[in-house]
Parts: sequence; C-alpha cells; structure tokens
Amino acid sequence: MFNIGAVTKVIKNGLPSPVNNGSLPCCTDRRNYPMETPDPWQNDEKLFPNPFIDRGFKLGIPFLVAMVYLLFLYSVLSSNDFLLMGGIMVAYVIPPAGKESVIPVGIALGLPWWLVALSISMLDVISGLFMALNFDLALKIPFLGIWIGRFIAGGRRYILERPWLEKLYFIGLVFFVMFPLRGTGGIGGFIVGRMLGMTKKEVLLAITLGAFIGCFTIAGGSWYVLGVIRQDLMAGLALIIIIASVILVSYYGYRHYRTMQKKPDGIQKE
Repeated sequence: MFNIGAVTKVIKNGLPSPVNNGSLPCCTDRRNYPMETPDPWQNDEKLFPNPFIDRGFKLGIPFLVAMVYLLFLYSVLSSNDFLLMGGIMVAYVIPPAGKESVIPVGIALGLPWWLVALSISMLDVISGLFMALNFDLALKIPFLGIWIGRFIAGGRRYILERPWLEKLYFIGLVFFVMFPLRGTGGIGGFIVGRMLGMTKKEVLLAITLGAFIGCFTIAGGSWYVLGVIRQDLMAGLALIIIIASVILVSYYGYRHYRTMQKKPDGIQKE
C-alpha cells in the first residue's frame, strides 16, 4: 500500500512555495503557487455529510460516465469492433502506448477515425474527473500511486524545465494535454494544473479541450495519411517520412534549445 503521509510530506517540502527558497513567480496576479493554504492536494470538499455516501458519489460519477460511454460504443459498433475498440482503449491506459500510437493503429484496423478520437479523449476526461474527485484514493492504487508520488515530488523541476506551462497558464495546460508526450493526459494534466494553482474546474476544462483537440488532430491526420497510402503507396510513404522528419527536427531543436538555456552564463555558447 502506498504511503500517503510520505507523499504529502514530499509535496509540502519539495514543491515550489511562496514560503521557501525555491519559490517560483506567480502565474497570475490573483493566484500563488499551490503550496499556499488551502493545500490543493487535499480532498476536503464534502458533497454529502455522510462520508460513505460522499465517497460512493465521488467514485460513482466517473464510473457512471464510463459505463454510459461504453453503452454508447456497444450500440454503434458491431461486437467485433466493440472488442477491438476496447483493446485500443486498454492499450492507451497501459504505458508506454500513447495517443500518437493507439489512434493511428485503431484507424488502420478499420475503426471510424472520429470514434477512435472520441474514445481516447473520453479516457483522458474520465481519468481527470476521477483524479479531481478521488485524488487521495488514487494514491492508494498500486503502481499508479507510486507514479503520482514521483510525478509530484519532481514538480519543481518539471515546471522549471517547461517555462511555457507557467507563462501560458490555462492555454499552456491545454497544449500540455494535447501534445502526445510522456506524462500528459488526464492524470498528468490534473497534477500539473494543480501545481500551476488552477481550480479543479479550470483543470478539467483544460484537460477536456486539450484531449479533444489533440486526439481529433491526430486522428484526422492519420485518416488522411492512410487515405493517401491506399491511393498511392509511394506518395503515402513519402508523406509519412516528411511528417516524421518535421517531428524529429522539432523535437531535437527543442532539446538543443533547452540544453543551451541550462548553460551557465559564463560559458561561451558556440
């Protein structure tokens, strides 16, 4: 079982705070970084006075949304396609697969591109909703709790290495969820949003926008490329090479920029 007390201690001592030497500037004039009172990692909002009813409601909402969506998929897909879509969704949940890989695979297997995008988007939204209502419970889930604890413990460095998150604030979180990078999505997006001092409603809205924009962009692009491949294999392969080259150049260009930014001022940059 994961030690919530240890994680809470790391959170309070290891993240940027207005009262320690590692504080970061405020994102806006009306908000400070998250370690001010009240603690944003505490689930102290009681929807019902009875703790059992309160927990049941908080657990039931995300699961109810998930069940309704699965019933929708079952009603619009054949049995084989429903199982195939379920496999794609499970693959997205299990690392290291991400939206940039499972969405093109789902479309290539013959699933409707828009439905694949919608399904992966809903996973991000549902996971973000679960985190917003049951963060303390998420810390007790094996493996997930450990990952969350490590993610939070490295929060200061994570934000410092991505200054655009702080500068862009809400839009930055939308882009963060959009980009198919490690740690993005509903769970990582919720943690980063709370680190930036956003309310849970703001975080959920940013996750929803980022998930839908990112997934539908990837799905639309994948559907177009697959269409080109079906018409002209060589043209499709050339298009894939061009897209991959642009992504690689952008990625390594950004890595180089970050490396240069980290150099001490006294070192000459060639």
